[in-house]
Amino acid sequence: MSSLSEFRTLAKQARHHGPKVKQKYPDNLAGFLFLAPWLVGLLAFTIGPMVASLYLSFTDYNLLQPPEFSGLDNFREMAGDARLWNSFKVTIVYVFTSVPLQLLLALAVALLLDRGMRGLSFYRSIFYLPSLMGGSVAIAILWRQVFGQNGLINQVLAWFGIQGQGWISHPDYALGTLVLLHVWTFGSPMVIFLAGLRQIPEMYYEAAQVDGAGKLRRFFSITMPLLTPIIFFNLVLQVIFAFQSFTQAYIVSGGTGGPSDSTMFFTLFLYKEAFTQLNMGYASAMAWFLLLVIAGFTAFNFWLSKFWVFYDD
Repeated sequence: MSSLSEFRTLAKQARHHGPKVKQKYPDNLAGFLFLAPWLVGLLAFTIGPMVASLYLSFTDYNLLQPPEFSGLDNFREMAGDARLWNSFKVTIVYVFTSVPLQLLLALAVALLLDRGMRGLSFYRSIFYLPSLMGGSVAIAILWRQVFGQNGLINQVLAWFGIQGQGWISHPDYALGTLVLLHVWTFGSPMVIFLAGLRQIPEMYYEAAQVDGAGKLRRFFSITMPLLTPIIFFNLVLQVIFAFQSFTQAYIVSGGTGGPSDSTMFFTLFLYKEAFTQLNMGYASAMAWFLLLVIAGFTAFNFWLSKFWVFYDD
């Protein structure tokens, strides 16, 4: 009898608690249904191709024949490919030149707009517009017209009696034109800097002014330390974007990599190996090498951030 009563008690408790367990997460099914398109896209268009490219990086594959496993041959070939390392060098110079200049310009414009001038929304939109169009084909074609032999720059120089040249076709200046294009698209980090400046409490500046601190002192003692998380965020994003730059170099150089490969970005060389030479295995190995480089720079920035980034705890 005691066993039967205990069974009835347990059954009653199960009936009592059962609906609550079911009702604990009543919207799970709806949530997964809404996430389904994104999950399908993640698996089919991101994770799937990444796994496939990792496999292809260890194969000899030309799109026309089945891939043949070749082990580390592609990576050994990369180690001795002088043109690949030249493209990597061009990319490194581009990243370490364009990103600091872009962030400096973005911060300077953000400080100017933070003064609360009239028409702030209009100016903010105008400065942000190049960021929306900077990686487009149209802007890259426009850049060719500006820096071409008969472009706008040479026409302006002609007014002062200065003989211009084909800036894009000269190996000493071609990369500089792409650096200027990247710096010109400063709108996105500028908006983020502006949002960060608006979050700094005004009482800090008032207290410093009472203590007799000048504008430069307030900037380096208050603004910069409190803005370092925003600077770090912009730095990480812009370094990643700069390593991935492709459209500008492809359109401005006409897909050739410029004179003496002066604008042959790593991504452009990867594209040529994949879709011109049909060397998909080699291009896949290059893609994973670039991924590791970007991950390494990102990890280094995170490690370095503990020495100069200050969070308001």
